[in-house]
Amino acid sequence: MEKNWYHISNIDQIDTPALVVYADRVKQNIQTLLSMAEDANQLRPHVKTHKSPDVARLMLENGIRKFKCATIAEAEMLGQTGAPDVLIAYPLQGPKINRLIQLMETYPQTKYTCLVDNLISANEIAVRGKNHGVVIGVYVDLNVGMNRTGIIPGQEAIDLIKSIDDMDGIRVMGLHAYDGHIRHPDLEERRKLCDEAFCAVLEMDRAMQAEGYTLSIVAGGSPTFPIHVRRMNVESSPGTFIYWDKGYEETCAEQDFKPAALVISRVISQPAPNIFCLDLGHKSIAAENSLDRRIHFLNGPEMKFLGQSEEHLVVECSDPTALVTGQILYGEPIHICPTVALYEEVLVCVKRRITGRWPVTARDRKISI
Repeated sequence: MEKNWYHISNIDQIDTPALVVYADRVKQNIQTLLSMAEDANQLRPHVKTHKSPDVARLMLENGIRKFKCATIAEAEMLGQTGAPDVLIAYPLQGPKINRLIQLMETYPQTKYTCLVDNLISANEIAVRGKNHGVVIGVYVDLNVGMNRTGIIPGQEAIDLIKSIDDMDGIRVMGLHAYDGHIRHPDLEERRKLCDEAFCAVLEMDRAMQAEGYTLSIVAGGSPTFPIHVRRMNVESSPGTFIYWDKGYEETCAEQDFKPAALVISRVISQPAPNIFCLDLGHKSIAAENSLDRRIHFLNGPEMKFLGQSEEHLVVECSDPTALVTGQILYGEPIHICPTVALYEEVLVCVKRRITGRWPVTARDRKISI
């Protein structure tokens, strides 16, 4: 990796904290993604990481046509960019079903689908679809061990599909299996765990084929992407690849994606000889991990994180001259996805200069629908 690749020549003009995206690396990560698949049709990347129409357009320009998202706002952002096929990988309840129908009516060029894992929800979707004169496509969400959403693959799930098949206003399009709990750092061990979890999905699919059903399968996330992308007739759904982060850099070392988004911070105070304060609080970096697992500074000295509040990060350095007030620090987030959601826009770096801004449009709960 090029040393000091992250340095920005016009950094003095940039207020901090700021989230900077390195456009050439984003494009490189898209090419790396495409190189790992035999065909772009095997890919259904998740947009939760970037939430950006500019990034979505880059993927569309490179032949990616199918996308996955988690919110109505993300789905609308994709509709606005002209994405042909969008799976809302979330079980929709209440008003969200009406919002989905509005999306279908407002962006007819986009085929929208969502998840379902129980008969109650399926009935509600079917009734609302029928009342509005539309047929809502759904993927049956299968629980392959994460125990977050989904139905256990097997006869109960098959019965659910058959019940939905008898309803108006709804149609089963495929199966969805997210295995985000499988993230062993050793690829072969991860592959073993992934294959074991996915075996029941394949058995269920074979049983459905024997009864005349032809269903698409959407599977996996970033850690299991290299495994699922080798399967025939399975769409893989990595998301973090687009910006990458320190967490997956450590967990998924076999994947050749490059960190493409950094949080830029300044030292704002030295309240004691060995104590320094940065302008990097909870509002600027994802804070769901322990204090020492939130950011990794690429150009910082060895430091101990002492505390963080909304606007401040307090650190300790053994050398009282290790940092100086006003110094710029370039930080790689441990978890980029929730970090992006903290920013209304990202600054775009091209050839070591900030040249523009990309709005993080889908960070909001609502765009227009």
